[in-house]
Amino acid sequence: MSNPQNQKQPPATASDGITPRAVDYGQWYLDIVKRAELADHSSVRGCMVIKPHGYTIWEKLQRELDDRFKATGHVNAYFPLFIPLSLLAKEEEHAAGFAKECAVVTHYRLKSIDGKVGVDPESKLEEPLVVRPTSETIIWEQYRNWIQSYRDLPLLINQWANVVRWEMRTRLFLRTAEFLWQEGHTAHATEAEAREEVAKMLAVYADVAENVMGVPVVRGHKTEGERFAGAVDTQCIEGMMQDGKALQMGTSHYLGQNFAKSADVKFLNKDGVLEYVHATSWGVSTRLVGALIMTHSDDNGLILPPKLAPIHVVIVPIYKTAEEQERTTAEARAVAEELRAQGWTVKVDDREGMQPGAKYYEWERKGVPVRIEIGPRDLEKGSLCVVRRFVIEQDGETEQEQRKRKKQFIARAEAIAGMPALMETLQKDLLERARIMREKKTRIIDTIEDFEAFFKGEGGGFAWVHWAGTREDEDTMAKRFETSIRCLPFEDQIPEAGRGPGTCILTGRPSAQRVLMAKAY
Repeated sequence: MSNPQNQKQPPATASDGITPRAVDYGQWYLDIVKRAELADHSSVRGCMVIKPHGYTIWEKLQRELDDRFKATGHVNAYFPLFIPLSLLAKEEEHAAGFAKECAVVTHYRLKSIDGKVGVDPESKLEEPLVVRPTSETIIWEQYRNWIQSYRDLPLLINQWANVVRWEMRTRLFLRTAEFLWQEGHTAHATEAEAREEVAKMLAVYADVAENVMGVPVVRGHKTEGERFAGAVDTQCIEGMMQDGKALQMGTSHYLGQNFAKSADVKFLNKDGVLEYVHATSWGVSTRLVGALIMTHSDDNGLILPPKLAPIHVVIVPIYKTAEEQERTTAEARAVAEELRAQGWTVKVDDREGMQPGAKYYEWERKGVPVRIEIGPRDLEKGSLCVVRRFVIEQDGETEQEQRKRKKQFIARAEAIAGMPALMETLQKDLLERARIMREKKTRIIDTIEDFEAFFKGEGGGFAWVHWAGTREDEDTMAKRFETSIRCLPFEDQIPEAGRGPGTCILTGRPSAQRVLMAKAY
């Protein structure tokens, strides 16, 4: 048998091909997406190809969300990709909000003209079709046929689909012309029931963000200028990325009776009176994969919470001779089977022609939570070398000290039996690590001078400020500092030291409570 691990190879480094965050954060993000093999640009401007490693993360997110949707009484359905232009235009505010992002189909056939394939001019549609930017209008057109009485309510439906919004500036996962998402659309007899639904689904999103993704979020209402087009109220969850910018990770909308009126959806109430139903919609998208990358990853590559990792454990056999190769590989496969029996997804990397170090770096880049190394000495001692993908950084700690804390030699049986506890620790540590990061970049600010110092001098982050300005005042802050009001937070989301009334930092007018301001994606 050959001795492939002794073949000469170019030296590999953990950060090979990845721009450091401190040098160029935007390029670092794109490098992570590419080097972790999550997605590629496609030949269609602004669209992406989600590769298997990236799509598995999305599938796991789908499963976590879908289980929660169904546990709260929702069912899945599917509605058409194309929306007649007249249908989209029925809800005027909604149509205006998406007008600049709509892709429109005007013809239905191609034709060979002078040896070149082009649009057949005789195939023009009687009415243009909009490729759905969101599905409220076409769904409510159907709901008109499904709802007649209070007995038909509440109607709780979710759709997993793709949508198209013709964005001018795109970035993989965060903002693409076509993206994957879910959109819930529900109908209720009363405003109170509809608003309860909005709050319930926002709580589902917050639960997934924090307890599955490991991303702490702030919950609250959007300002009038930031609401979903056609909504009476929009609630949101906002996460902080490592560069201090906010990312809107999910929204839940109370639509009032606007869409019911535009689609003429009425029901006979218990008193025999016809009323318009009350509507909600709510959604999250593949943008969540971008949130995972920007919250957790480092200059060595992707870091993933165990609940979303496509591969939980990679096992690398280490050897110098053919006999050692046979023994360590056999042990790697035996350990893998025992871990799979616990429910983990395990990869044995027994590829020939690669040095162990090159394998380590590849799986680090892809965010595998745990690596196990098995060499001849480990066999003799009956132990496994267990390496965590990350540890919570300690103040004053050197890189060498951190590496030592990541790597442990553990008795074989103990290492296997302890894998569930280790995965739980990694899951909790990611959330705690993100909370520590957010806390370091958060300020309670009372003056415009301190606000300017924070965003122009310290690099910015989350600013809790009193606000009593107009939409024009919001525009003033955006032009001056590139910030926006991310949300009008629920009271329990405001740091205790910042609660209570105060004075608006821009206008000096009385303010009932603080808002969350930040730069945002």
